[in-house]
Amino acid sequence: MESTASLAEKTLDAHDRLNAVYGIQTIYGRTDPMHELIGTILSHRTTHANEVTAYRTMRERFPTWENVRDAPLAELIDAIKTANYPEVKAPYIQNVLAHLIQETGAANVDFLADLSTEDAMQWLTNLPGIGLKTATLLLLFNFRKPVLPVDTHVHRVTQRVGLIGPKVSAEKAHSILLSYLPKDATVLFNFHKHFYWHGQRVCTWYDPKCSECALRDMCAYYQSGCRMSLSSTPTRKK
Repeated sequence: MESTASLAEKTLDAHDRLNAVYGIQTIYGRTDPMHELIGTILSHRTTHANEVTAYRTMRERFPTWENVRDAPLAELIDAIKTANYPEVKAPYIQNVLAHLIQETGAANVDFLADLSTEDAMQWLTNLPGIGLKTATLLLLFNFRKPVLPVDTHVHRVTQRVGLIGPKVSAEKAHSILLSYLPKDATVLFNFHKHFYWHGQRVCTWYDPKCSECALRDMCAYYQSGCRMSLSSTPTRKK
């Protein structure tokens, strides 16, 4: 088993290589933090195009966040039906809005900018249906907090390369990978975006394009002959 120091060094090496492939980005996100928060809930297990359609239809039918909160559940489910699992996401969205408006008096999360990273994370994850992925995306993209979102692509690529163990969950990966990287929002944003893009374009769910991969020589999955069992990549059904 590799030491923590060697895994941190490997993580930084992989980060540098993907910086060279994809180029260093400045931090960007949706201009409206509420859009980021609710859009991220809609984005779970669906395509970006479907998320955009669901969000646009929801706001057209229910122009204010109070309208969304108070909408008949069946109507909200119908409005966001292009996003997968709308029957699950609609109650989450309404619960988040209800708690937010009740606690702060408005559907607005701009106050998170003035909280410490730890307090902002705690506040967000105390909301119903808000997990680490949603909280970290909002805090990094909109408030430049030094946190690291780990979505399915980041989880898969970091497991295959061997930066985290083959059975480490996405939830645990947030803190493990963060401990290997500088607590700098720009670094963390680029790490997230580059591993996300790499998972979309090269290290795909099935049939990864190993011949095109800048991380191939350090990749534990490749060295195993692409036979390593990972919790992020279920066996293809025949």
